[in-house]
Amino acid sequence: MKSLLQRYSVQLILITLGGLITYLAYEEAIGLYTLSVLMFMGVNIILSTSLNLVNGNMGEFSCGHAGFMCVGAYVSSILGVLLFAKDKVFGAPLINPDLALYFFPLIILTGGAAAAITGLLVALPSYKTRGDYLAIITIAANYIIISLIENLGVIGGSRGFMGMKTVVNTMNDTFDLPWMVIWVFIFTVGCVWALRRYNSSTFGKGVSAICQDEVAAEIMSVNTNKIKTITFMLSSGLAGIAGGLFAYIIGYVNPGSFNILKSTEVLVMVYLGGMASLSGAVLSAILFTILLELLRPLQIIKWVVIPLLLIILMQFRPEGIMGNRELSDLFPKLKRFYRFK
Repeated sequence: MKSLLQRYSVQLILITLGGLITYLAYEEAIGLYTLSVLMFMGVNIILSTSLNLVNGNMGEFSCGHAGFMCVGAYVSSILGVLLFAKDKVFGAPLINPDLALYFFPLIILTGGAAAAITGLLVALPSYKTRGDYLAIITIAANYIIISLIENLGVIGGSRGFMGMKTVVNTMNDTFDLPWMVIWVFIFTVGCVWALRRYNSSTFGKGVSAICQDEVAAEIMSVNTNKIKTITFMLSSGLAGIAGGLFAYIIGYVNPGSFNILKSTEVLVMVYLGGMASLSGAVLSAILFTILLELLRPLQIIKWVVIPLLLIILMQFRPEGIMGNRELSDLFPKLKRFYRFK
């Protein structure tokens, strides 16, 4: 019985935590502001861990992660409003709004798939580029995506797109529960679990080999192009999922929300936590979200402090909080309950 509890302890803790947050949100024991911070924390965890897969585990240097987030946000938003909300642009909903609750995961995953396809287009030139050149490609992709959306008047252009709150309210009316809190928690846990499994797989070992020495990895019969493609698509797809959740939390998306400053935020989270450390990426996302809320009174000065934080971090602790270690490396007794392979 004891070994069984140890084996499923992480699952039990997550179910208990998710149930507790849902209950407190349902009873309105947690204010809307606190709930928003918790949901943004989940979104940042997905962003941080997904970019860490490329910049940390694979050793590449991607700087345009917000572009993939933007693709996921817009695709999920447009699809949800088109199917389940009455809108001035799209007119009457195509499907009974009462079904929005059941289709919502598919809507978010569709946004992630669209972002993954966009990531494929970025992965192709990455075969022959590394370091600074890849950074330029991803930054350019970020600007291309934003410029394209700004010039699409049918979805609001630079004014942005809205209507997602109608879909969220429909889900809440179907069953009186804080569904956005529930979905953010499920997707956050699912994304971290998927990345952990990927890092432990054969592909994950290939990613580590590319990070150490790409030429040596090719000599040892590692299909580097295939692994790069899959890794880029997985990373950008998860960013798209984060973007979809972000859009439905706020109820409004604007291309300006996904500019280079947003990509800088994600970079800070990755390097703050530690390269190639999944635990560090999760921890840094939590700490960084809290830091953002503390800096909110500074308004525009916040965008000076955040890049400055990245510069200071690179100068005095380039390995980040965790380095390349996991929690189980710092606390060996945790290996009884879970293990990062």
